[in-house]
Amino acid sequence: MCGNLLVIISITYFKQLHTPTNYLILSLAVADLLVGVLVLPFSMILTVCSCWHPEDLLCKVRGTFDVFLSVSSILNLCCISVDRYYAVCQPLRYRAKINANVIVIMILVTWTVSALIGIGTTIRGLNQGQPNRCLCFSQTSTILTGSIFAFYLPAIGMFTIYLKILLVAQRQARSIQSTICQSIKSGETVSKIERKATKTLAIVMGIFLICWTPFFICLTFYLLSNYNIPVPVVVMFKWLGWSNSMLNPFVYAFFYTWFRSSFRMIISGKIFQGDFTHSKLF
Repeated sequence: MCGNLLVIISITYFKQLHTPTNYLILSLAVADLLVGVLVLPFSMILTVCSCWHPEDLLCKVRGTFDVFLSVSSILNLCCISVDRYYAVCQPLRYRAKINANVIVIMILVTWTVSALIGIGTTIRGLNQGQPNRCLCFSQTSTILTGSIFAFYLPAIGMFTIYLKILLVAQRQARSIQSTICQSIKSGETVSKIERKATKTLAIVMGIFLICWTPFFICLTFYLLSNYNIPVPVVVMFKWLGWSNSMLNPFVYAFFYTWFRSSFRMIISGKIFQGDFTHSKLF
């Protein structure tokens, strides 16, 4: 919660961080923060008190927010991958295609679709839950369909986009190296910045997949095998998935100079000593 709160404060406070990509990172940080505030406390209670029925209010609330915020994280990462695609593969059209209005629409669609999926899945499947279990709160077909559209397809789409970005970035790097003209220097600098940002966001996506893929694969086999996989194994992979919400701020702090600078200013309390909204962070 503290790490994601630092990301949220940094982007909202410092004017230099008011960019389309950072607005999407802000949306992702809000989803990760809400996981720590709304999902994990309920999950800890349900882990200790394992006798909760799927019909109980706490189980319904936890299930709704769990699906809602997990899908929101996935869709935010999809939006980030689209943003990076235009920034690297179509830089001349980037500002025309990815502007403030487009970013707002992407964020609104992401959160609206996530909320509808979370509420719809809970309403549709709660009555078919397993007795004395608040783990799988929906019927098998609902969970499998939700996993395909909420994780597998977006993951394949993001992998394809980042693979395309990687190929284009490598081609740009070779082109820059073979060019001697001094006029290319500024373009080279911009290209390096964009490639570094893309590499960092690809690492964020990679960490996301490492955290969540074991759970969705385990959940799929758990359902197809008629619940033969031990429940503690599924729960363990679920907590691994939730830990992704903690890791993203560390990635930003490690790779992004401007986030490191903003974090230091916030933690030291410097922003309370004057107006630093227009400070140069890099």
